Amino acid sequence: MSLFDTLRNTIVPVHKEGYPFVAAFFAGSLVLGWVFEPLFWVGLVLTLWCAYFFRDPERVTPQDDDLVISPADGRVSSIRMEVPPEELYLSTEPMLRISIFMNVFDCHVNRSPMRGSVVNIAYREGSYLNAELDKASKENERNGLVVETRHGQIGVVQIAGLVARRIVCWANPAQPLDAGERFGLIRFGSRLDVYLPAGAEPRVSLGQRAIAGETVIAEFNSPKGPVISRRS
Repeated sequence: MSLFDTLRNTIVPVHKEGYPFVAAFFAGSLVLGWVFEPLFWVGLVLTLWCAYFFRDPERVTPQDDDLVISPADGRVSSIRMEVPPEELYLSTEPMLRISIFMNVFDCHVNRSPMRGSVVNIAYREGSYLNAELDKASKENERNGLVVETRHGQIGVVQIAGLVARRIVCWANPAQPLDAGERFGLIRFGSRLDVYLPAGAEPRVSLGQRAIAGETVIAEFNSPKGPVISRRS
């Protein structure tokens, strides 16, 4: 990543969902500084981290209905066939699932992976296991969207993590979404699962870094097979 890209993803506006948290961190810094002056600087560093966590950078999204775009910043933690959560009523058969794990330093604004219309939104309470664990898809608190696209219905599931305690979703049933459009966020560490119908081929590899709204994670109608990768 170039220096320009690093700065573009660092010095950016804070999403309004983060304002109360940034304010609370700063107020806490003032209190700590009143008790013991050096603690103010510790609190200030934490305040800056909080603002960084809630950053909301602009992204340049490819406009191609055959492409599936990453819904989150983070690391590709799983590419496998899995049955979607039952509350989505998406499929009783395994679908291609691509998972993106977000740590506490990743941007947590979530974006639609494809253009389409929301046909179902389903929230389910659950545990707060490490979101990197595969069983987190079934056991953790989650919020799922089903989006009707030109290639059929896809699922996008926000999964709370070990630290995350709040899933935010702004989308509504019947709402149209553009690829790369913001639809929610998860606070303080989490994961996004994308479920894709037959015909989708992965375009990322395990361990690869993905950028929400920009990285192509899968593709429909491609004559190419699955991605072959190597470490170098």
